[in-house]
Amino acid sequence: MFKSIKSQILLIIFLQIALLVGIVSTTLYLLNLRQHDYLILNLTGQLRVIAQTMVNQSSHFLQLAPAQRSGYGQDLDMLIAGYDEIVLSLKRRSISAHLIAGFTQPEKPKVPSITDQPVRLICTWNARARARMDQTADEWVLFRQGLQVYLSSGGSTPNLDEVAKYIITNEAKIIASSDDLAREFRAMMEYKLHQIKLLDQGAVLLMLMISASVLLILYRRIFRPLDKAVAGFRRVASGEFGHRIAVTRDNEIGVMAATFNQLSYRVSTLFRMTDRINQAENLDETLHCLFEEFPAFLPVEWIGLLRTTPDQESYQLDRLFSNGGFSLDEHEQFEFRNSLFARVVGGRQAFCSCTTLVNETEWKNDGFIKRLLSNSLQSIFYMPLSGNVLDKTVLVFAARPALAYDSQQQEFLGNIAEQVSNSVAKTIGMESLVISTVKGLAKLAESRDPETGDHLFRMSRYAAYIAQELGVQERWRSLIDNRYVRDIQRFAPMHDIGKVGINDEILLKPGKLDEREFKIMQQHPTIGGEVLRRCERQMNAVGRSVFGVGIEIAEAHHEKYDGSGYPKGLRGEEIPLSARIVALADVFDALTSKRPYKQAFPVEQAMGIIRAERGKHFDPDVLDAFERALPKVLALYEKYKHV
Repeated sequence: MFKSIKSQILLIIFLQIALLVGIVSTTLYLLNLRQHDYLILNLTGQLRVIAQTMVNQSSHFLQLAPAQRSGYGQDLDMLIAGYDEIVLSLKRRSISAHLIAGFTQPEKPKVPSITDQPVRLICTWNARARARMDQTADEWVLFRQGLQVYLSSGGSTPNLDEVAKYIITNEAKIIASSDDLAREFRAMMEYKLHQIKLLDQGAVLLMLMISASVLLILYRRIFRPLDKAVAGFRRVASGEFGHRIAVTRDNEIGVMAATFNQLSYRVSTLFRMTDRINQAENLDETLHCLFEEFPAFLPVEWIGLLRTTPDQESYQLDRLFSNGGFSLDEHEQFEFRNSLFARVVGGRQAFCSCTTLVNETEWKNDGFIKRLLSNSLQSIFYMPLSGNVLDKTVLVFAARPALAYDSQQQEFLGNIAEQVSNSVAKTIGMESLVISTVKGLAKLAESRDPETGDHLFRMSRYAAYIAQELGVQERWRSLIDNRYVRDIQRFAPMHDIGKVGINDEILLKPGKLDEREFKIMQQHPTIGGEVLRRCERQMNAVGRSVFGVGIEIAEAHHEKYDGSGYPKGLRGEEIPLSARIVALADVFDALTSKRPYKQAFPVEQAMGIIRAERGKHFDPDVLDAFERALPKVLALYEKYKHV
């Protein structure tokens, strides 16, 4: 409740005001008590004066001649009445108003009146003062009783001589009693005055302690954190991005420090992400970088790259990256017309959507959005990337929660779109160059081979299907990812690149090769591997590696699982997995395709031949994966078969 600086300062001000009001109120109360104390002290003094006056008048009365003694009795009655009234007032802790008036206005005569309303005395009498008051009252009562004997002994006329003698005789007692009471009350007042001084000193000390505490609190909770925040701002301003301020408080400064840390982290992440993107060697690294760095700015659970197909009639999921758990596959194709993809690339503007989007008639048939929603990806952000007219590309970010991308996050994505676009365009261009090189080499080999049709296309897709099925298995999951599958599909067409080094007389011979010719033909895997190794060395010189999988395929696609293959006679897992996969895909397409020297085998017959080679020519795990991928293989075969 009092965590914010404003509430703390208001609380401190309130406490100080409350303390000040308390001190003032207490002081006023004590001053009021002090006034009553002075009144009581004055009354005790009056008792001493009355007692001394009675003694003096009595002594004077006895010294006068009888003819000069008038007025003594009347004065004595008034003195006795005054003493009675003061003692009674002190004993009952209330005093008549005329006594107070006599104290505050001594020039006025003290004339008792029965109409006077008694005023309650406010006085914190201590035990000694109270006991002394009671004792003085008792002594007065005894004195009054003895005096009354002489006042009434003469019948209607008191014996004033005896009265005067009695007063003189008891002078010491009555004066001492009044003096003791006055002295006790004076001591009590001095003690109370000392207490008031201690209270004032305590109040001053308390105020000083509170002020010191306030200064300490201000220093620890405001000034020192502010100094650290300012120092942190300066460090970041000097280029030390990523510097963090220790958040030690949960007040406004703590919120400011946490916000600053978040900003510093984001700036650092943005610079790091930009650097990583610029250093990315391929599209996979770029997407991996985005997937790792973007969660600092917005929720991302899936990233995909959509590109138009060459015929411009559809678009496909060219690349994706996630932590798994989604059923989308690369190279899935979707209809271009009436799609959100078409709207985004047409308008060149980023677009954010959520589950409500599919309820709109305009997008209800968008196949890609339906696929995302089927994977519980409800928030989708399209970022169009720069590209030529024939290669329209959109980067897609997706997350499971609906409405995960607010306006600030959309603005952030829009601001960095150009940077991401340039980086992705760079990596796409590099990959396109590599792919063009691979296709050119593959076409070079194909041009010297009598095999025709779409053999390279089919067998590369078959190999990719097998690799995908293997990647589902726990044993191969650490090796086979999307990039590995793409490399399989990309480099499978280069399996016979080594045939460029085989003499046409042997390569184009229509009949069966003799033993010498076959040995020469068996050299083409080695030749192909060396060709690609030279390409790889060129790439290694600039810090890149591209043709690793292609070298494996070219060198080992004629090796057999039982060791009876060539050129090295590798056995089992000595043969690279990529080569084992391509070997099966190549044989299946060769069996089911027409050649100058044979007709295409039916699929059932081809599968029988392949199954018979389980554990001999083909890896059992690869063959099992091929069996699981057979529905997709046959769908592609029916569309592109060469019979």
